[in-house]
Amino acid sequence: MGIHIIKMPDIGEGIAEVELVGWHVKVGDTVAEDQPLADVMTDKATVEIPSPVVGKVVALGGDVGQVMAVGGELIRLEVEGEGNVRAGSATPQKAAPAAAEAPAPAKTDGAAKAAAGGIAGQIAVSVSQPASPASAQPQPIASRPAVAAAPVVARQPGDKPLASPAVRKRAWDLGLELRYVQGSGPAGRIMHEDLDAYLQSQGSGGAVRGGSAYVQRNDEEAVPVIGLRRKIAQKMAESKRRIPHFSYVEEIDVTELEDLRVQLNLKWGDSRGKLTLLPLLARAMVVALRDFPQINARYDDEGGVVTRYGAVHIGIATQSDGGLMVPVMRHAEARDLWSMAAEIGRLAQAVRNGTAGRDELSGSTITITSLGPLGGIVTTPVINHPEVGIVGVNRIVERPAFRNGAVVARKLMNLSSSFDHRVVDGMDAARFIQAVRALLEQPALLFVE
Repeated sequence: MGIHIIKMPDIGEGIAEVELVGWHVKVGDTVAEDQPLADVMTDKATVEIPSPVVGKVVALGGDVGQVMAVGGELIRLEVEGEGNVRAGSATPQKAAPAAAEAPAPAKTDGAAKAAAGGIAGQIAVSVSQPASPASAQPQPIASRPAVAAAPVVARQPGDKPLASPAVRKRAWDLGLELRYVQGSGPAGRIMHEDLDAYLQSQGSGGAVRGGSAYVQRNDEEAVPVIGLRRKIAQKMAESKRRIPHFSYVEEIDVTELEDLRVQLNLKWGDSRGKLTLLPLLARAMVVALRDFPQINARYDDEGGVVTRYGAVHIGIATQSDGGLMVPVMRHAEARDLWSMAAEIGRLAQAVRNGTAGRDELSGSTITITSLGPLGGIVTTPVINHPEVGIVGVNRIVERPAFRNGAVVARKLMNLSSSFDHRVVDGMDAARFIQAVRALLEQPALLFVE
């Protein structure tokens, strides 16, 4: 028998180090050739590392969340054959899919509407198909088939149960203590079916915390900030540290716009697809940006260069199970409303499925973010560095307003926008938002060339 050391492979593009975001194996496992060993994340993608040999795992080279150098030791395998130690590198495979235990997407009116789930004040990064490990300890990823069925692991007193964030949230909603639930997944990981089995064994109501909603709690949970969540945190910190933000909020009467949207959906919805507010807002931004090219730009603050773009590549902040991501609708200036709606829906679906590629997650020149029906009254969105502007959508509310001396019901909505004050003057930002307002309040102007 011999020892085969697999080193962290060179993923390319001058990358010197990567973050270990998930193990598919543990010490003692027998692995087959080409079986996935681990997921690692670069600034661009999550990459799956396979095994080039058959062997038994004798040591793991790092913990989940650890940043490892390219060429460093990833894993040690015991292999057949003579000799003491052999070293080699695995060949990285395509980006790994998202964590298997993410909750099912919430029901929406359509894929395009789901894209409105971006959280204002967060910034996504160009990461395709991120993994979302739930623990900092090396652990298998549930979506991968094991070489043999994982046995049920007995939990020792004081051991912290392994479970994904989705399982932990469901257990909390059901009033269950995970320490009492036996996990059937690899390494004793608690799965959704384990919660179902525990509920059945305890009766329809389950075992609530102490049998009362008023029981004192002293439990704690330390959640490591790793993977996509770490990238989001780094991107947000970079944006706030490097960009002097200023925000501008304006109220917009969207009564006529909503009437137009309803009429368009009645006439064309079945054949062309349903329209949400986002394509109409994107169209208004495209038209307004013709007079404000300094806002459709990216600022290289190290080089001291602002690049203004003729093409309008709009980032659509979209909430996924792993975190906020910003897929890009390219060449919005060349699209009609239904083309925009279809592309927004396609991008939202790709983000939710974990299939969005690098090209779909980079290159935006301005971003739209929205909380949909949870949009609140005012938000302060964080600019998607290195862009210089972001437009945030708040919820539509019906309120009384004066029109021609009469009090009438109108549909009103705030736009909450942020700009980079180094390159966008306050007057220009206000004039841009006022131009967008005029287009949305008189929607016929959206189509006048």
